Amino acid sequence: MAGATGTKRLGGAEQVGVHGRQEAILELLRRHERVDVDELSSRFDVTTQTIRSDLRDLADRGLLARTHGGARHIDTVANRDYAERRRQNARNKDAIARLAASLIPDACSLTLNIGTTTEQVARALAGHKDLVVLSNNINIITTLIGCNPRELVLVGGAVRLSDGAIVGEDAVEFISRYKVDYAVIGASALDADGAVLDYDSREVSVARAILRNSRTSILACDRSKFDQSAQVRICDVGELDYVVTDAPPPPEFCAAAKRAGTEILIAEHGHDS
Repeated sequence: MAGATGTKRLGGAEQVGVHGRQEAILELLRRHERVDVDELSSRFDVTTQTIRSDLRDLADRGLLARTHGGARHIDTVANRDYAERRRQNARNKDAIARLAASLIPDACSLTLNIGTTTEQVARALAGHKDLVVLSNNINIITTLIGCNPRELVLVGGAVRLSDGAIVGEDAVEFISRYKVDYAVIGASALDADGAVLDYDSREVSVARAILRNSRTSILACDRSKFDQSAQVRICDVGELDYVVTDAPPPPEFCAAAKRAGTEILIAEHGHDS
């Protein structure tokens, strides 16, 4: 009998456990870009409801995007190597980070979430004194060791080895014990209508907890996030106090921010040679 990740064939269909089936679905997406519920049901000899459950689970984990009748591969920032993401728009992210850090005074408390831009903000905070910093990003805590903080608090939970993130319900519960002066979050995508989005529902739950438990909220995102698409809503621009970016957002986004009193700040930056 095949185990949870084993595979056998019966009547022309692949017989796999749930983990093996989901891995096979992801492999099919890497090769074909899109998959169809009915075809997957036939291929794996399971009901369409089972396949829809698989696709829903994989979408919640940010590994694919649901479509009508199937799913598509996410060929976006979410699936790129984390080190590569650090290099993308690095000069712009540095300018954004310095401007975001200028909003944060010495001797306050703040939370920063997972992300390459928030890591840059942590570096820009190195000259601040007497900060209490809470983060679900082990890279941020490592960056700030030795930079005269009053206290560094790493959110409890399992560390995701690909990027140093701590996500999930344990992280949400941990963050909910605190109330900080400032929250600095990143996002994977921005919509012109004002939606702030990410791919992974677990990361979104943490970001929402960070925003709920702060007095002033700052979104730090470069302008390229308007060219990305993600399916899970963190918040709307009107729920933020500041948006720090590197170029003017679309007019619709700016109008939504203005209606809510959210301030958009544009970081000045040099150009790559």
